[in-house]
Amino acid sequence: MAAIGDKMRKALNEQVKWELYSSYLYLSMSAYFSSINLPGFTHWMKVQAQEELLHAMMIYDYIVEREGRIELLGIEKPPFEWDSPLQVAEEVYAHEQKVTGMINNLVDLAYLEKDHASLSMLQWFIEEQVEEESNAKGIVEKLKMVSDDGGMGVLYMLDRDLELRPPKLQETS
Repeated sequence: MAAIGDKMRKALNEQVKWELYSSYLYLSMSAYFSSINLPGFTHWMKVQAQEELLHAMMIYDYIVEREGRIELLGIEKPPFEWDSPLQVAEEVYAHEQKVTGMINNLVDLAYLEKDHASLSMLQWFIEEQVEEESNAKGIVEKLKMVSDDGGMGVLYMLDRDLELRPPKLQETS
């Protein structure tokens, strides 16, 4: 397999930064939920943060495997206050849509560069983003139901369900 091209390497290094930012953002959201005593939501966002870190490492390892140089870029501070669980969930959904756009741009670049190895690797991320967006949208829709009727019982049940979500651990090498 040929060494990764410079354009693709730079773009993937940028994606590593955004995956790490996603992890940082979701960890901040987890801390917010902890501060308002929602342990299930806290768990949900902590698991999300761990997944994003795994995504960053998958890309990191791929760059190294393709004989590319890792360049760790600066990560901005994420927000740490929100008005409601619904606002957090809406932000998660919007963020996942943004990440999907970034992955799609990487796929477009891989096509332009005729980088079939990167296309193959990015296929996993395309499928992952479909799942991520669907899960986030589902939580937004449930929280909207709660806000429509003021149903704290539904919020409690959703919080309990989120606390039971197992982490999705994968090897990155």
